[in-house]
Amino acid sequence: MIMKTNKKNYNLLIGVAALIAIILIVAVIGYFVSRPKPFVIQGEVEATEYRVSGKVPGRVERFFADEGMMVHKGDTLVEIDSPEVRAKLAQATALRDAAMAQRNKAVNGARQEQIAGAYELWQQAVVQENVMKKSYDRMARLYEQKVVSSQKFDEVEAKYRAACAQTKAAKSQYDMAVKGARAEDKAAALALVEQANGAIAEVESYLGELFLSSPADGMITARFPKAGELVGTGTPVMTVTDLEDSWFTFNVREEKMSKMKEGTILSVKVPAIGEEIIHARVYYMSALASYATWRATQETGGYDSKTFEVRARPLEPVEGLRPGMTVIVVNE
Repeated sequence: MIMKTNKKNYNLLIGVAALIAIILIVAVIGYFVSRPKPFVIQGEVEATEYRVSGKVPGRVERFFADEGMMVHKGDTLVEIDSPEVRAKLAQATALRDAAMAQRNKAVNGARQEQIAGAYELWQQAVVQENVMKKSYDRMARLYEQKVVSSQKFDEVEAKYRAACAQTKAAKSQYDMAVKGARAEDKAAALALVEQANGAIAEVESYLGELFLSSPADGMITARFPKAGELVGTGTPVMTVTDLEDSWFTFNVREEKMSKMKEGTILSVKVPAIGEEIIHARVYYMSALASYATWRATQETGGYDSKTFEVRARPLEPVEGLRPGMTVIVVNE
């Protein structure tokens, strides 16, 4: 009986010890599971992007650069084909030629044949005037002598005065032919030429837009249409990313920003390029839109909280940094 009792007590102790061990294990596991994890501020790499687009609608003729290629400012990237622009250039050129012909006509004046014809008409009028002058003088003497009537004298005098007027008119036509067009007509013709030249300059500027060039040094990170597709005015054709102008962007709740001020040096790492610590300076802080980032007091149990966009720029160039890579702050 004593042996059976001792055996029961031993089994009971083992059970209690096992229960206590299980409780301790569950407690330890619960402690580690429920322990708050350290807050991690995570962001991503961004860089300046340039959208390559043109002013002229047309069809993509060919590309001179592919995605992933490094290009320099001014490099030709795309050729756009636009028959409409070339047609407008032909129209503007024809209008300029017509305007120049009008200008030359106004500046050079009448042709020599026209001047000679006007001169002959003037001389003919002069001869007619001389004849009528003799008739008038003879009739005047006869009238003084009371040989002819007043009616006859008045008729000859009227014909003489008409001949004089005709001579003056012929002389005016001759002078006009010699001097050419009026100054106002010449100025108007010259203005038409300048207007045509302006139209040609405008169309030629559009022709320059048929070859799209890179606005900056960088990498081709996107190419939207394919060769042969139509593109409209202002439609992006390529994206050039300036990898030298990169920064880190973080979205941080305001209660976590106590150590983030403008000018603060952050220590971060970019897992995509290794565990190397990168130092960056905070240069921009701004609240994001409330409808997307505001957290109500009832949810947090404390105070209303907003999210701020924080930007930091690396102090030194980082090899291999690309937009979209994850950035983690290690000193916060």
